[in-house]
Amino acid sequence: MTVDLLIVPCLSDNYAYIVHEAATDTTTVIDVPEAAPILQALNERGLKANLILLTHHHSDHIDGAAALAAATGAKLIGGARDAHRLPQLDQAVSPGETLPIGMEHVAVLDAPGHTVGHIAFYFPEAGLLFSGDSLMSWGCGRLFEGSPAQMHETLQQFCDLPDETLICSGHECTEANGRFALSLEPDNPELLARMEEVREARARMRPTVPIELAREKRTNPFLRGDDPALRAALDLPEGASALEVFTEARMRKDRF
Repeated sequence: MTVDLLIVPCLSDNYAYIVHEAATDTTTVIDVPEAAPILQALNERGLKANLILLTHHHSDHIDGAAALAAATGAKLIGGARDAHRLPQLDQAVSPGETLPIGMEHVAVLDAPGHTVGHIAFYFPEAGLLFSGDSLMSWGCGRLFEGSPAQMHETLQQFCDLPDETLICSGHECTEANGRFALSLEPDNPELLARMEEVREARARMRPTVPIELAREKRTNPFLRGDDPALRAALDLPEGASALEVFTEARMRKDRF
C-alpha cells in the first residue's frame, strides 16, 4: 500500500476507516458512524482529517459526519443521488467520476443493491476498495432498496478489480456470514480454514477486515455464481444462471 490504513470500531459492529498518505500528509475518513472514536484515533496519531467520504445514507454510516466535519474542517463528499438524505455535502459525486486525493486517483463506483444510491470508493494505487454495505467480508449487504440483479451486478463489477485488492467493508460480520456459507457447504476445506482464522481473530478482538478480493472470490457464496459446487448446494439445476444462484443464496441468507 502507498498509504497507512487505520480501522476504527464504532457503535456495536461498524467500522470507519482512516487513510493517511504520508507523502502529501492527506488524511481521508470513509464513513462516520460516530465522531468521537474517529476524533480520538486522529488525535492520538497527530492527524487532521482533510476529507470525509460517505458510501450511503444509512444512519450507522453518517450520523457522526457533520460533527466530524465541524471539528476538523474536513470536506464532506457523498453521492449526488443521495444528497437529499445525506448531511450537507461540500461535493456531490456520481459513479464514473475520479477524485484526486493526495497522489491517488480515487474511482467513484456505482454500488446499488443495499440502497439504490450506494457508491463505493476504489483507491487503485493503494489497492483499497471501500465497499460500505455492498460487498461485505464473506457476504453482501441486505437488499433494503435495490434488487438482486442490481447487487449481483455491483459485486461482479468488484470482481473485475485486481485480485490483491483489499476489501474494506462497513461491519464486523465475517463470523456470522461464515456460518451461513458453511451451512451451504459444511465440508468445504477452504471455508473451514477461514472460519478457524476468523474465530481466532475475534477471540483476540481483532478485526477480520480488510480481506483480499481473491479470497472473497474463492469463499464468498455471493461471488461464486458460476461454481457448480455451490449451485448444487443450493439445489439449483445445472443450467441455473449466476444471477439465479446469487438470488437463491441471498434469499436463504435472509432466512438464516
